[in-house]
Amino acid sequence: MSDSVEPSTSSREDPDPTPNPNSIIHPRREPFEHGLLPIPKLIFSDPIHSLIPLKQKLLSTQRVNSEIIAESLQISVDHARLVLDTLASVLHAESDPLIKFPPEEVDSVGADLRDLMLFLYIQSYKRLLPRTHKDSASVADVWPSTSAFDGYLSALSPLQLVRSNSRRFMPSQADEEVHQLSYLQKHMGNILSLLSEPTEGEGEESLVLSMEGFEHLGFLLQFGDKGSEGIPLSQAAPFFANSDPDMPAVPVPAAQVHEWILQNIASELEHLTERVSAKENGPANPSDQDVAMADACTNSIKALTNARGPSFIEGISKSSYVKQASDLKGSSVKVINCHDSVIYILAPLRYATIYGCSDTTIVLGAVGKAVRVEHCERVHVITAAKRICIANCRECVFFLGVNQRPLIVGDNHKLQVAPYNTFYSQLEEHMAEVGIVATTNRWNELLALGVVDPHDSISHPAGVSDVQAESATHLDPDQFTNFLIPNWFGGESPGSTKVNPFPLPDAYMTSQQRNQKNLGEIKQLLKEAPLEENRKRELSSALHVYFKDWLYASGNIRQLYCLQGD
Repeated sequence: MSDSVEPSTSSREDPDPTPNPNSIIHPRREPFEHGLLPIPKLIFSDPIHSLIPLKQKLLSTQRVNSEIIAESLQISVDHARLVLDTLASVLHAESDPLIKFPPEEVDSVGADLRDLMLFLYIQSYKRLLPRTHKDSASVADVWPSTSAFDGYLSALSPLQLVRSNSRRFMPSQADEEVHQLSYLQKHMGNILSLLSEPTEGEGEESLVLSMEGFEHLGFLLQFGDKGSEGIPLSQAAPFFANSDPDMPAVPVPAAQVHEWILQNIASELEHLTERVSAKENGPANPSDQDVAMADACTNSIKALTNARGPSFIEGISKSSYVKQASDLKGSSVKVINCHDSVIYILAPLRYATIYGCSDTTIVLGAVGKAVRVEHCERVHVITAAKRICIANCRECVFFLGVNQRPLIVGDNHKLQVAPYNTFYSQLEEHMAEVGIVATTNRWNELLALGVVDPHDSISHPAGVSDVQAESATHLDPDQFTNFLIPNWFGGESPGSTKVNPFPLPDAYMTSQQRNQKNLGEIKQLLKEAPLEENRKRELSSALHVYFKDWLYASGNIRQLYCLQGD
């Protein structure tokens, strides 16, 4: 087991050696990473032209429910509820009723109209493309690879495995931040007009922004350290700072707010661009260089826990890796390009992303906002979460305890879903901390959207934009087994959870009980069997062979990594 790693010298987001004190504005990642839905009717070619009339139409209704959303946008009620749930998962104001109220009351509460307008506006955002490997030709020859867990030993060398595992590179945090800030810079005038109110002045109509309206901009922008909650937007702005709470602040011309925000964005973009340029011209990323064959079998690990961003767990290979809450800074995790491993993140989280992994089992403790799993192959994901989105995955199995319908988008093949199948001592405490309810598990209520994601900057053949994504099948109850999490820290951090907190459906419970009964009977028969010593050895040998075959076929061989020493 490998439960601690040294951060690499070339990380996704190196600490800035010369921070610019004037560059304090950052985009909020969450709406761009977890808040985009591939629903064509939500994506406007001219957002402001479409949203201003919609805002005027709904102005008398400050909070809108799924029925109003469905009627206004001409979408199904299911999709309208998905809009509400997705908006709630990326909302900046934790005190908003959309977050505070239980799921069954969400429709009666509805979303704030201003937040909905911003949510709909950014549906026009295009993500950065994944970066390809510099040796893309050789990688194409070996990816996707045949897995040992498909029943065949891979013919690839460890070096080829390292390279194939690096086929998809997520854009760096700095690259994404530049891209998001540039988008906001371009569209800020329109965004502010959605939050502003008209007023008469000097014979012509102009737009003004109240302090309350300005605070809603916190959905997209944050001031202060990225890893913290940041400071209230109104306190960061010179025109609203130190306002008397008993006296409403005077609205400010939207043009003045626009100019001030653009100045901050321009300053930060200049600073970020210098950092990105310095990285590109600096030493090459060690993970991209050829490595000695002796080193290729060892862990290729890059991990970073930075208070200014999510914790990265990257490049774990043929290993077991464990993180608890005390090991993580911040409340978001990204697991990237991990291969043939078992990864345990036993902590309460807000967001989690799993990207580009293969032949790996990943256990996420409790995720209170959203999980996104993308570009993974032959991965088992076990998670208790509020919601999960699965995109562009192949031959993966998801063991879910989720309060909202699992969302499936993109080009997927041979996915399976099953009820949650594990526990650890602090699980229920972590679930309570992030607001996950064990009595509601919608693991089997799948919602599939389109194969084509219009938020990706990729051109697609005509006629495929309205094709629905391949959904997932239910795991055969006979294949359902409990996943055992070793109790490494039981003595240090005792918890109250003794069993899986999510009730199992009857078919899975029956299968589990039958397996336990069969196991007990086999144990008793073996104990009482009147066999000669040589026959006992033959039987033991045969059982070991069958057990080994099962370990490989099921993927449970990965759990044996937990028994390895550092």
